[in-house]
Amino acid sequence: MNTLSIKVASIEDIPAIVKIAYDTWFVTYQDVISQAQIEYMFGEMYTPESIYKQMDFYKHAFLILYQAEMPIGFASYGKLEEPINTYKLQKLYLLPSQQNKGFGRMLLNEVEKQVAGLGADHLQLNVNRKNPALSFYEKLGYEIIETVDIPFAEFWLNDFILSKKIA
Repeated sequence: MNTLSIKVASIEDIPAIVKIAYDTWFVTYQDVISQAQIEYMFGEMYTPESIYKQMDFYKHAFLILYQAEMPIGFASYGKLEEPINTYKLQKLYLLPSQQNKGFGRMLLNEVEKQVAGLGADHLQLNVNRKNPALSFYEKLGYEIIETVDIPFAEFWLNDFILSKKIA
């Protein structure tokens, strides 16, 4: 049976998150940022220790999408201090073999549902200006509200900030 399910991740799920990130990150960003930046950012954001800190210290919630018993994607989100009642989608990744099947929409819908339950008025996210995922978010009602260049060690994150009003 090929059932899909989404569960809230716990510390025990960190290895699955790291594996999905590893299998996705390099393919996703190969035409967006330099190989050096890909490797540096992955090493900063996707070690087991970093994921643990995101869960524990930053209080980011992680959701894992399963197909049968196999983890195929994840998303994470956290509350922003400003603007009030705004949450931020921190991450949304699907294994390359599972993309373009509606699973990203499913994960994003679940994040929207959860933040709405927490009192969110808006959900924001950053996306690299060259990332093809921009059109995915725009199709789902997200609008560009700002263009930013964020220093990240010796690199730059050249992003759009997108926002969507949560019903």
